[in-house]
Amino acid sequence: MAMAGLQRLTTKIYRNPSISLYSKAIITRSFASASASSSSLSSPSSSKKVSDRIVKLFAIDLDGKKREIVGLSGQTLLKALTNNGLIEPESHRLEEIDACSAECEVSIAQEWLQKLPPPSYDEQYVLRRNSRNRVLNKHSRLGCQVVLTSELHGMVVALTEPKPWDIP
Repeated sequence: MAMAGLQRLTTKIYRNPSISLYSKAIITRSFASASASSSSLSSPSSSKKVSDRIVKLFAIDLDGKKREIVGLSGQTLLKALTNNGLIEPESHRLEEIDACSAECEVSIAQEWLQKLPPPSYDEQYVLRRNSRNRVLNKHSRLGCQVVLTSELHGMVVALTEPKPWDIP
């Protein structure tokens, strides 16, 4: 019963445009851990298995190769790309939008964009700030702001070329 209330609250939060995507990601993670702990309290056999949380994605690396990567629902796309060796962990130490340098920018295939919540104002600002011509590519998203869900199973993302000003 309490879980239904949390679910309704989470739905209301996701529909509120004034809440940042990062905050929504934290709420989603909290909801996932709360539901996992409450289900394990009620019945150990009904707890969600890791295999039920797996989200398989396809990433096109900088050489143009399509690679299958695996992430977990509730995890960020950045974490999945880092765990699969496509993004250097040192390039983006924090998953907070305030510390973001857009080094985790990815391009997401058109059919998957509509399944994602719209980018927050902060995410759009970071992407524009780091774009040479200050025009936002509609396929660009920050991997640190995209939270994986089971609906994103099969999503195709492409890693972007590093910007000249990002190369030491």
